[in-house]
Formats: sequence, C-alpha cells, structure tokens
Amino acid sequence: MRIAAIDVGTNSVHMIVCRIRPDFSFEVIDREKDMIRLGAGGLNGRKLPAPNVAMAMQTLAKYKRLAESHGVDEIIAAATSAVREAENGADFVAAAREKIGVRVRVISGTEEARLIHLAAAYAVGVGRRPAVVIDIGGGSVEVTLGTSARVELGKSVKLGVIRLTERFAQSDPLQGRDERRLVKHIRREAGSHLKQVIKRGFDRVIGTSGTILALGALASGDDPNADVRGRRISARAIHRLRDALTKTSLDERLKLPGLDPRRADIIVAGAVLIDTLLDGLGADEITLCDFALREGLVLDYVQKNAAHIRKVDRYPDARRRSVLELAERCHYLPDHAQQVARLALALFDGTKEEHELGAREREWLEYAALLHDIGGLISYEKHHRHSAYLVRHGGLRGFDPEEIEIIALLTRYHRQSTPSKAHREYAALEKPTRKTVRVLAALLRLAEGLDRSHAQTVASLTVSHEKKGWLVRLRAKGDAELEHWAAGRHAAALAVCFDSAIRFEVAGHPAPVMSRKDSPAHAQHAQLPSRVSRAPVRRRRH
Repeated sequence: MRIAAIDVGTNSVHMIVCRIRPDFSFEVIDREKDMIRLGAGGLNGRKLPAPNVAMAMQTLAKYKRLAESHGVDEIIAAATSAVREAENGADFVAAAREKIGVRVRVISGTEEARLIHLAAAYAVGVGRRPAVVIDIGGGSVEVTLGTSARVELGKSVKLGVIRLTERFAQSDPLQGRDERRLVKHIRREAGSHLKQVIKRGFDRVIGTSGTILALGALASGDDPNADVRGRRISARAIHRLRDALTKTSLDERLKLPGLDPRRADIIVAGAVLIDTLLDGLGADEITLCDFALREGLVLDYVQKNAAHIRKVDRYPDARRRSVLELAERCHYLPDHAQQVARLALALFDGTKEEHELGAREREWLEYAALLHDIGGLISYEKHHRHSAYLVRHGGLRGFDPEEIEIIALLTRYHRQSTPSKAHREYAALEKPTRKTVRVLAALLRLAEGLDRSHAQTVASLTVSHEKKGWLVRLRAKGDAELEHWAAGRHAAALAVCFDSAIRFEVAGHPAPVMSRKDSPAHAQHAQLPSRVSRAPVRRRRH
C-alpha cells in the first residue's frame, strides 16, 4: 500500500509519499516542500491573504498529481496553526476539497504535538526512556514529553517563528531591547509547561522542523550540505549561534553558506526561541531529527487503519528495524547474512578478553554483518565498496553519524583490502575508533569466510585461549571443506590484530595455524590437512 501525507503549515507545505511494508513499517519514496508562507499576515484570527491561499491551492494541486503518479491509495492532509486560527480557515478547507479534491483536516495544537512526538520518537528510537520533542513551526511551537508508546505532556504554544518575527523583529539587526522583549515573552508563554516537563524528568531533547535543522546545520560548523539528522548539537553551540545571528543584518544572513535564503528573515527569532527553550529545560544538547508532522500522520494512519497492525511500541529498537529495512530494500540474502552475524558475534564473545570491547561495538558488528553484502544490489564486483556506500546513504535511523560511518567501514573491509590510513574515511576516525574498526572488521572477515559456501554449514563455534594463541573449534552439519579453507585464508587480519596464532579444528581435525609472524594481512592459506581434498576449489560469488 502507498499513501501520501501532506502537512499544510504556517510557513511551509510538505508532502511525503510512502510505501507501507508488510510489517507496517514504511519507506519514504518521494518528498516535496514549498515555503509559501500561508500564514504570513494571517495569524491571530485575521484572514489568510488571498495570494497566499492561491499559492497553497496550486501547491496542493501539484502534490495531488505527484501522489497519483505514484499510485497512492490514500492522501492524508492536515492543517495547523495558520488555518485553524484564520477567519477564513473553513473556506480554505472547503476550497481544497471542492477545487483540488484533497480533504484537509484541521488539527488542534494538542493533536499536532502528539503526532510530531510520535514521529520523532519513532525515528530516533526513544523506546521506553522519556524524551522531550520540540518542533518549531511558523505559527506555533510544540513541546512534548513522552516515550515511543505515549505522550505524557504535550502543549502547542503560539510561538512560531513567523509570529515572533512579525511581532518582535522591529529592527535589523535585532536590537537588544527587542531581543529582551522576545525572551521575556517566550518565558511567559512556555515557562510553566517547561517546569512541568522538568519535574517529570527526561533523558534527552529531540528537535525537529526546518528551522531547528537549519540552526543545527549552522551551529555544527560542518559542510552546509552534510546530512545532520541524528547529529547532537550542544546547547552552548546553539547559544553561540544565537549571539552571532542577532548581530547580523538580513543581507549578511543571506550570504550564510547552507542557509536557505527563504529562512534568512525568520532564523533570528528561531535561534532566540530554541536557545531560550533549551535554557528553560536545562538541557545540555539537542538531537536533530527530520521526522515531523507528516511522518506522524503516516504512523497514525497505519495504527488506526489496520486492525492487526503491530504498533510502533512493539518495535522499540529503531536501530535494528532500520538496519533490516535497509537490508530488505537491497534484496539481501537473509540466511547468509544472519549466519555471518551469528558467527561474528560468537567470535566477538569468545575473544572478549583480548579485544575488551563492549555491547555497543558488538551491536555495530552485528549490524555490519547483516548489511555486509547489500552492495551486490549494485554489482558483485567491488560489492564491499557498494555496501559501504549504501550504508552511508541508506537512511539508517537512530544512529549517530559516526556510528553509520563505522558500520559502513566494517562492510567495506569484510573482503579485499584491510583498514588503512590511505583510505580517507578510515583515516578521519579518532585513533581508538580506528583500532575498534580494525578488530571488528577482522572478526567480520573471518565470520564471512566461515559461511563461504552460503550453505550455513558451520552449526556453531567456540573459542578458547591457548599458550600459543587461539583455538576456534567448528561444529559442522555437513561438508565444511570450503569453510575450512576460507577460515585459514581469512584469519590473517584477526591474527595481526591479536598478535597471536589462530588455529582451527573441525570435528576434531586440526586446521592450519595462522599467526602474525607467518601471516600478513593478505596471506595465502596454509596447506590444508590431509583429510581435505586438494582439488581446485571453485570460488562462488557471495
């Protein structure tokens, strides 16, 4: 099933087109956004200006055509602050239905807050831990507290950036007296709600909306075109950005790299607003999220319109869900990927006293194992490089950007070359992280070799430490000749990491010893035991 969700906001109109999967998760297959300023000059009970209404109708008509071109089964549309406050809001809804054929539902501020929280919690993977979600729109700001399952506190306050700019930005640059009036107004309107949130307690703050993402990109100081979703921005960086922006003129802001010129006039009010809210919460940082009302509409629709749906709170691990979704989109081989993951984790657990890595690194290894071959979607040749590309650009949710890069590098190094400072992405990591990647990549490389036939022949393995190194005992449920050969061939990288010999046994028959001394990173396999056929082994693609 495919559905389109449209958010008719005060500042922008957004649409996403989604494919609903059999497990009731969804994939965004198209998106559009137009900043038409529907509510400019039309807030506080005034009429929506006719030119703005005309542009909104044109946008809705365009979106409907685009949605229909994707063969959607349903179009969901919701309007927020501008339409619900306007004197002619009902006329707007009627015109959209009669002229365009799109039914726009005007939602309350409380419902808007709930849907935004639902989307952000789903995207970031809040689970059962309470989080604050802040969404800054043109007419209102929504501040919620809750888990993935439910919202405990939710409030929509008339503090949108268009509203605040029209009322308080009387000078350019913003004068100190106007900034103080703005801060005082924000605290007066939102202060009591923030105190309730603090009293309940929370683990993190998540920020969504175009304004917050734009501010996060500016505050990060990175490439203005970089993907900032999942990025954590310190409250100090936001405060420094606010101080800088309030001193700039509109002409200067128009020249800021990465800032949409259409936001240049309202970004100052947005900076003062988010900085004041974070200060009021006593938050140290904010996590950026690109899911908002439109994704919340999709999740809400799926929940309410499928009697047998498994609700989002039954999938508390957004990270694992996102990894599997990417794997499925890339047509991975689940039996092979899951076997490699099982073997990699068994190797990780068996050698823990050597590498001393923890649960987080174990999780990276498992996810990389599940994704290591997805590059085959593009081409078998250099599929390890294609896998890394797909991991980086596959839209994984719930991960920090550094975690995505680590998983991408692990898939990159599961075959062919081993980690090297000659590789730009690897060299950019901190030294301790480079060491972690070397060890995890070596474990993955060996695990992949242990399912070289893609037949899941190795039923289990155990690892024990010997005086001369490590012994890996393999229990096979069939002919493990190919796996035996591949184990010897691919153990070199791990032997180098541990500076120890690695020996294999299959059903009591010793396999070749691999050590740092006699096995450089690209060593040829040692002679196999006599029970193994010496006939040439035909390499199968995997």
